Amino acid sequence: MLDRLLYPLYENRLKRELLGDRVSRPKHIAVMADGNRRWAREAGFTDISHGHRVGAAKIGELVQWSAEMGVDVVTIYLLSTENLSRTPEEVQLLYDIISGVVDELSGDEYEARIRLVGHLNLLPEKVANRMRSAAAATEDKDGIVVNIAVGYGGRQEIVDAVQNFITAKVAEGIPAEQLADEVSVESLSAHLYTSGQPDPDLVIRTSGEQRLSGFLLWQSAYSEIWFTDTYWPAFRKIDFLRALRDFSQRSRRFGK
Repeated sequence: MLDRLLYPLYENRLKRELLGDRVSRPKHIAVMADGNRRWAREAGFTDISHGHRVGAAKIGELVQWSAEMGVDVVTIYLLSTENLSRTPEEVQLLYDIISGVVDELSGDEYEARIRLVGHLNLLPEKVANRMRSAAAATEDKDGIVVNIAVGYGGRQEIVDAVQNFITAKVAEGIPAEQLADEVSVESLSAHLYTSGQPDPDLVIRTSGEQRLSGFLLWQSAYSEIWFTDTYWPAFRKIDFLRALRDFSQRSRRFGK
């Protein structure tokens, strides 16, 4: 009972502090929403789909929290290429849940532009087309950009970027012997899934795991990383604000 009274006060205080003029806030936050299955098991559910569903409901909250705190871009890691090797039943469940998330975020309740980042050709055509259609409906919105990482692998993204770079240069008529001279950080970045966006300032991973697991390998080279033991379905706004506070207290050196 006491916690329910004190948390809103603490949350509001954190929010006021973070919205101060001199406080450094991230413009792009990337989130590894991890721990759905473990949360379900430890909460006593025999059906792990409950963890996925509760975790999916948390995504809309994250988008609202981010917009409220002046974040321009949020990237959410929902389905990795490795996840596709899970049982067919669980993978289909994830397709349905993630498609529902994209549908929800594309609705009128959210002023968000949805962008799908991942190797969508790995998904069933019907699933990929449903997501693409929902995302396309948000192109004219002016709000926060929400990247949904689905069918995503960091190494695969770099491979795709290199392949697309080569294809583009060949189409321009660049001879093969000159291709190496065309390669640069900027030229490859232009072919990443997140082309045109700033790199993430802050990467958040829930569930206690302390690794990137291939998430935004190129883009997160100089990102600040924040880990929490909290499972994704239990992640609260106060946890989000603590991550922002921790970020504001760090001195970013960008490798210098």
